[in-house]
Amino acid sequence: MTDIPAYTPEFSRPIDIRQAEGKATHRLDADAAEREALSARFGLVRIDRLAADLELERKDRKVEARGRIRADYVQACAVSAEDIAISLDEPVFFRFVPEAGDHTPDEEIELDSDDCDEIEYHGTHIDLGEAVAQSLALTIDPFLTGPEADNARKAAGIGTPEDSSPFAALKGLGLKK
Repeated sequence: MTDIPAYTPEFSRPIDIRQAEGKATHRLDADAAEREALSARFGLVRIDRLAADLELERKDRKVEARGRIRADYVQACAVSAEDIAISLDEPVFFRFVPEAGDHTPDEEIELDSDDCDEIEYHGTHIDLGEAVAQSLALTIDPFLTGPEADNARKAAGIGTPEDSSPFAALKGLGLKK
């Protein structure tokens, strides 16, 4: 059996949960090498900026982080491959909770809406940078299309998504509203 190398996040900002006593504010900025590595991970042309301002509050062993994530990145159009500049400025909320060791790998787990915001951690450290990186990943539209997408479809002899929908055949019937 081969050893699986430990995963090292590209934008790691480990914080000891004991540093979240009361309310603590953290500013995170990804440097050029981190942004380049995240671009490769997420399939982006490049990330020009990735920053977050987070306020931490600890309640026992749970840590809540609230704030904003800001990013400027370039993504390729899913159809024409043209570069599309995206700016992101969104609120974020994370709840870090101690790792639960009471479930087995294939066990079905019931989640309520509050559980969806929870990130498990092991020991006494949470990784704010990886949480921010994952939030960025969730905002990326894998089917983003730019202004040249229709021209690229036509040049390739591909119709629009509307042309291949189950209702496309109804267009030709000439039905009026």
